[in-house]
Amino acid sequence: MAEKSLKEYCKDAKKRLKSGFWQDYKKDLTEKMSEATENGVSASAIREYYSKKVASDIKNSKDDFEEFYLKVARILDEEGEISGVISRLTDREVYASLSYEEQQRYNLTLSEKYLKALERYKKEKSLKI
Repeated sequence: MAEKSLKEYCKDAKKRLKSGFWQDYKKDLTEKMSEATENGVSASAIREYYSKKVASDIKNSKDDFEEFYLKVARILDEEGEISGVISRLTDREVYASLSYEEQQRYNLTLSEKYLKALERYKKEKSLKI
């Protein structure tokens, strides 16, 4: 994937401003912080979590990872941390079309995504989100 130009970053930022992204972020943050204080969770921990989450959402393709995260969260909610989770997350059609080296790369990429999703899941559960 090619690096974005400054102009593309500016377009994305302008799009976020026009769509009300930051107003939604502030509203969501305020709600979660009040919820957290009611549940006895540190408000600063919530603020830190949301600032990191928004930064990664802006940096990464949100839709792709969000869909993957929801799939991982469903598995973790239903069965907990289990062995063989990578094989459950593997897209069999894509995997079958890859060469051996590409399959290895696919497995590593999928493992990295799973670890990020697991970290986010644990963080959200600890913050009661």
